This record gives sequence, C-alpha cells and structure tokens, in this order.
Amino acid sequence: MVEETKSESLDGSKDSQEAVIKEPVKIQFKIYIMTFAVIYYSSWIIPGFILITYFFFIFRKYFLDTSNFVMLFTEPYPLLSLIFMPLLMIVSYLIHLLLIGLATKLCWSITEKMSPSKNGIIPRNIQSKTANYYHMRSFMIKYGKNAFTKGMFPWLSNWFFNFVGASKIGKGSTIEESVGSDKFIDVGKNCYIGVNSTLASHLVQGIFGNISYFKVKLKDNVTLAAMNQIGPGSEIGKDSFLLPLATCLKHSILKGGKYYVGIPLKKIFKKEIMDYLGLTPEDLERNDSLSEFLTKYKKEKTKEKIKEELEEDFTVKQEKEELVDVESITKEDLALDFTTSSAISRINVKFLAVYIPIFWLSGFLVSIYVYEYTRDPGLTTILFLPIAIFSMWYIFIFGVLFFSKLLLVLVNLMHKPREGIFIAEIGDKDYEFWMLRTELKKISLWLIRNSPFSWVDVIAFKMFGINMDFSSHLNDAWCDAEFVNFGRNNLIGQGATIMSSMVVGKYLIIKKVMFDDNVMVGGHTTIAPGTIMGHDSVIGAISSTTYNQILESNWIYFGIPGIKLKENKYAQERRDIIIKRDVDEQVKVKMTHEVNIDEDKKNLIKTEKNKG
Repeated sequence: MVEETKSESLDGSKDSQEAVIKEPVKIQFKIYIMTFAVIYYSSWIIPGFILITYFFFIFRKYFLDTSNFVMLFTEPYPLLSLIFMPLLMIVSYLIHLLLIGLATKLCWSITEKMSPSKNGIIPRNIQSKTANYYHMRSFMIKYGKNAFTKGMFPWLSNWFFNFVGASKIGKGSTIEESVGSDKFIDVGKNCYIGVNSTLASHLVQGIFGNISYFKVKLKDNVTLAAMNQIGPGSEIGKDSFLLPLATCLKHSILKGGKYYVGIPLKKIFKKEIMDYLGLTPEDLERNDSLSEFLTKYKKEKTKEKIKEELEEDFTVKQEKEELVDVESITKEDLALDFTTSSAISRINVKFLAVYIPIFWLSGFLVSIYVYEYTRDPGLTTILFLPIAIFSMWYIFIFGVLFFSKLLLVLVNLMHKPREGIFIAEIGDKDYEFWMLRTELKKISLWLIRNSPFSWVDVIAFKMFGINMDFSSHLNDAWCDAEFVNFGRNNLIGQGATIMSSMVVGKYLIIKKVMFDDNVMVGGHTTIAPGTIMGHDSVIGAISSTTYNQILESNWIYFGIPGIKLKENKYAQERRDIIIKRDVDEQVKVKMTHEVNIDEDKKNLIKTEKNKG
C-alpha cells in the first residue's frame, strides 16, 4: 500500500508530497512450522526411543506384568526396573534439552550465514531479507527458551543461549524469568538480572516504523534488581546497581560503579541512597555492604506495614457499613493507580472447582489417544512418538478450551456479561459471575500461551468472543478475554497488559477496549478499561492509559499516564541516525549508522546519502 504524505526534512523544511511505502509485515508461518518441526522432532526421537524401549521391554515385562504383589518389592528385577524408571526419565529429559540446543544451533547458524545479526535499524515498512531472518530467529529461539527457563533445570538456560550463539552470558551470571533477554545480548560475569527485567536488544517503533536492533552490553557485577527495562544499544558499566523499575532508553551509556533509579534512570548519590534505604552516615561507615542494615530496615518496614494493615482493616469495616452509591462515581474517582489493584487476586477459591470436570474430560480424551497409540507397539510407535507427544499436548489444550467454552455458554445464559461499574463484593451478581468467567477462561489461555505455537491463542480469544484475527499478535502479553476489539495488524508488545476489567477499591469496572487498524502497544505497557486507540496510533513501552482514555489516530503517546508526544511519522523519518545518551554526564550525541536492509531497496529509504 502506498500513501501520499507530507514529510519534514531534518533541517525543518517541508518536502513535497512523496510516496511512502507501507508494506505490512508478512509472518512466514510455513517456514516457522518447518523450523519448529526440525527442532521438536529431532529433540524427542532419541529420548523417545530410550523411554519406549525401556517401558515395553523392561518395565512392563518385569514390573507391570508381575502377578505377585510381594515380588514387586522382594525380587531384584521388578525392584530395579521401578528404581531406574524415574532416573531414566530424567536422563531422557536432559538428552531432550541437549538435542534442542543442537537442533536450534544448526538452524540458527544457517540463518546467520544467510543474513548475519548486526547492529542497525531494520525498516518495518519495507519487506526485506534482513527483516525476515530477524523475525525467523525471534521465533526460532522461543521453544528452546521456554523448554529451559520453564523446565526442571532453568539454570541450564545460560548454556543454551551461549551454545546456540543467540547471546553471550558470562560465568556466574543469573537471568531470572523474563519475556525478553533471549538474543543479541552480552552479559559479563557475576551479573544478576532480576525478575521481569528485560534486556531488550530490539525495539519496534510502530507497525510501519523501525526495528531498532542493537546489542545490549553489561559488564561484570551488574545488578538489575527487578522490573528493569534496558533499551537496545545500551551499555552498562562494571559494578552498576539498578534499583527496582529503573529503566534506560535505547543507546544509553552507564559508566558503572554507581546506583541508578527512575524512568528514565539517573545516577543517585550517597545521600539519596541513604534516604532510599533508611540509613545514617554512621551506618555506611560501619557497613560497606549494607546487608545487615537492609535486613533491619525490612523488619522495621514489616512492623509498620502490619500496623497500617490493622488500621486499614478497621477503616474497611467502617466503610462496609456505609451505603455505596454506584451512580455517583465520577471519572475522577477512577483515575487511580489501577495497576496495584490486581483483579485476579480477588478471585474466590470456590470457583477453582470448575477445573475438575474440565481437566477430567480433557484428560479422558488424551487417555483414549494414548491407549490407541500404544496398543500395538512397534517401530512406527517409536518413529512417531514426537508427533504423538505433540498431539497429546494439543488434544489436552483444545479439550480444555472446548469444555471451558461449553461451561462459559451455560454461565452466560445464567447471567449475561455487561459493561458497567459494580460493587466488588461477594453477593453482587455481576462481580461473582465476572470472577467465574475469569476462572473459566484463564486456564485455557495460560495453557495455549505456554505451548510451542503461542500465536494460536487467537483461536481461544475468538472462541471467548473477542474480535481478533491472525493479522494481530500478542507477543508474550496478557489480555482480558472479553470486551476487547482488535483491528487489523495490531501489535501488542512483550509483557504488555490489556485490561477491559479492573478492581479499584470497592468497585469492579468493566469497559470495552477498542483498537483500530495498525495500532501498536509497547512492551510492559498497561491499557486500562475503556481505552480507545485510533488507527496508526502508538503508545510507547512502560506506559499506561487511564480509564476511558482516547488515543488519537496517527499520534504517539508515552508516559504514566500516556500523554501525546508527537505525530506518528516513523515510516518517513531518517533511519541512519541514532542518539547515544551518556547517563552519568547527561550528554546526548547524534551519530549515523548503517541501515539493515537489502542493497536493492536502500534507495527506498531516507538517509544522508539518499534523501529521497
């Protein structure tokens, strides 16, 4: 698609109308599936052969077919076959992980030869080999990453990334679970990357904008406490400590040896550290490590928290006696920090009972499949075992999805879902049925989001009533499963949260969220109920909207809450310019850099050499 627009040059003058190329990104599903099939099948065939052989020729013969119960634990062969079964399963699992690494490394090496990973801007509005291989590698690493980080041996994940060549992680470094931090990063020795911190080597600047793809570098002994977001091209010096939520923009330079705090982060000095930790100068003189006093500080804060909770409980009891007038609530009453009021945490335990029939029926389907598959064991049983495991996985997932949908139909017949503001108390029908609907939906979505083909969550969302198609993507994001409408080509970034419902104080708020076409939500951004995003609008990473906020078309928003920043003209801007930021000296330097695009398409983008 080609649009006629007016663009602005770097010196501020207006160019004449020119054609701006806008080619939607085409996800190469066939190639993705083929790549996954190679990795998945090759990782299961050998451990599958070991397990099937042991089960049918040893375990079944010496243990399951033993007629005398006493002999199971007195004779050596039945006893040994039982003892070695779990050990063999662990060994087979480790072999499975090793083969995932080998297969992924092979596929990764092939893509690197075809189009090597390198620093630079990848235009997203023009189809290119560079962009295609970038997306292919992003998909390729996901299965191995989930298998290692969410498996029994998560500490092996560093070996996986180093072995494949996706990243370089030094000895003694720990990377906690994160939606990112999986490619094009260089982490030194003895670093700690806290929970939900992201080393983002890539940053997408809109559906038709740029992919900023620059290596993130951390020197030795760097600590990211938790929820830290590090932008592409950033370099963090030795012995740096980032306090929780400290976030740096792309191309930030931290010299190291200091504490950093804030969004965007800045260095803090000794007095500010003392204020943050509740210490005196004498404390610092006596204890360089601060560990003893941090423990004392936490204990004192815990006592204060208990006292505050007791006072809060007394206040809540008084407030419950008052009559709440829902109709009198104004928009200003709801402009609160809703991210601290997790609606999911308010779910009543009694609704967990709905999982029993769903799991039983789904497991019954899998049991039938297993029975038929193993009834006549032979060579084909072994050869097709990886496919059988994959089939069992998705039979269970879609069984859970199907039976959840059936129960959801019954629940909605009993009480139709509706938008509004309700009392968040047990006894309120809208509140209780909202809790029940949430429980019915979230288990299916959790299973499908943690499956190899996580993008098929579109099927689940559509079954639950959300208007969505395969042109839109939720990349490791969380989304409510009702009252959300997606347009075409929507991109929801990693770690983002789309909320059509939330609990604020005593109130449950349910309001439809609507996205027009070509909308992008940045990573770790929270969308509040009632949000409307116009076509080609963007809200940046680590931002949020407010209740009922409207984001205008063709505009970029950023902040907490999001405010209008500038017009969305990423498809028209220079791609060869980057801004490096020295955080310690608070200096910005403009630099030029090569644009990563096919040689025959470089004339289509605006650079210093080619301004057309």
